[in-house]
Amino acid sequence: MNFPQELKYTADHEWIKLDADGKAIVGITDFAQHELGDIVYVDINTVGQSLSKGDVFGSVEAVKTVSDLFMPIDGEVLEVNTEIEKSPELVNTDPYDRGWIVKVKPADAALSDDLLTMEAYTELIGQ
Repeated sequence: MNFPQELKYTADHEWIKLDADGKAIVGITDFAQHELGDIVYVDINTVGQSLSKGDVFGSVEAVKTVSDLFMPIDGEVLEVNTEIEKSPELVNTDPYDRGWIVKVKPADAALSDDLLTMEAYTELIGQ
């Protein structure tokens, strides 16, 4: 499985990174998409809402299950990846690039210290 070093991770299996504009890009990890199986639908109805860390911002529906998505930081959901609305399988095939899920305006300029490094995340999932 792939876990890019430059990303931060959560125990709920989301990843996050800051882009050049200071926005945070959020998706689910390779481990999460593998556990879920074939993703058929991504439901995000929180665009424009300010949410707290740990709040549900949407869900992913796979062939056999539905899983909630949790905010890794405090912030406002700015946009949903329109590519995954048309092709939700991108979350399976390219979870760290074309399969990102939302962009968020962070409430704080720096990412939270309690996010996991790649090493801590892989240890958490037993990889």
